[in-house]
Amino acid sequence: MSSENLHAPRERLSHRTLALHHAITSLVEELEAVDWYRQRADDCEDEALKDILLHNMREEIEHACMALEWLRRNDDNFTRHMDKILYADGPIAKQG
Repeated sequence: MSSENLHAPRERLSHRTLALHHAITSLVEELEAVDWYRQRADDCEDEALKDILLHNMREEIEHACMALEWLRRNDDNFTRHMDKILYADGPIAKQG
């Protein structure tokens, strides 16, 4: 799926750009999975199944955080913005 969203011919993209694309695409997919599991859990009437769905959601959050951390470690732009915005006090929009 990740190659379906390329906006330039693959052979013209650097290995670094492709790696960043893979990380960003994976992050998007993990966040979508978080949303799907949360919605299913909210809609579920069986408590045991709801617990499983929420467990799965939390695992997807972990995966998303891992992708974010990879991006932070491998792209100076992500690093700079995360260092400025994440864990800062005050209004979020004023951090940027």
